[in-house]
Amino acid sequence: MLGGFTVAEGEEGFPAGTRTLLMLGPAEPGFWAHLTAQPEWGGPDPVDRWSRRVIGRIACDLGAKALFPFGGPPYHPFYQWALRTGRVWDSPVRLLVHAGQGLMVSFRGALALKEAVPVPPPVVRPCDGCPAPCLTACPAGALTGAGYDLPVCHAFLDQAAGAKCMTGGCLVRRACPVSQSYARLPEQSAYHMGQFHK
Repeated sequence: MLGGFTVAEGEEGFPAGTRTLLMLGPAEPGFWAHLTAQPEWGGPDPVDRWSRRVIGRIACDLGAKALFPFGGPPYHPFYQWALRTGRVWDSPVRLLVHAGQGLMVSFRGALALKEAVPVPPPVVRPCDGCPAPCLTACPAGALTGAGYDLPVCHAFLDQAAGAKCMTGGCLVRRACPVSQSYARLPEQSAYHMGQFHK
């Protein structure tokens, strides 16, 4: 679990009766090896299909509702939900940054619970006091504090110079000091870059 928050009674944008929302995402080390050994691997959209099966089963077992960041439109506001946890923030480059995973954070789903349950407490934002190497890490200048230029990013990834991003993951994400201490495998990042840059 990457965080959670209490939902006010009757608050709009959540399944009826939701009192707590828990945000779920991969935990390393171990997630990638587990995922690539699952029956979904090798077929279409293996990460999403695995997420639906596993998080859906957890939701059924708990009497909760599984919500996913894919499958829209409409899409659930995972970005805004993450910010409500007190454990994920808007980074200097506008990507989400997690207290323990840095810019490598990703969400596979959420559980909407009808019970009010304790959630992990807020922690200190890792960007506070950080020299923000993420701001200057993009060799193409596509991802900076000014925003994200998607066409420039894709054009760079088409060049030989973009190979480091394609094989090891986005250099901006990798520049984050918290990301560097998180055990995400390069092959996992390479897979997601390949999906992003089809």
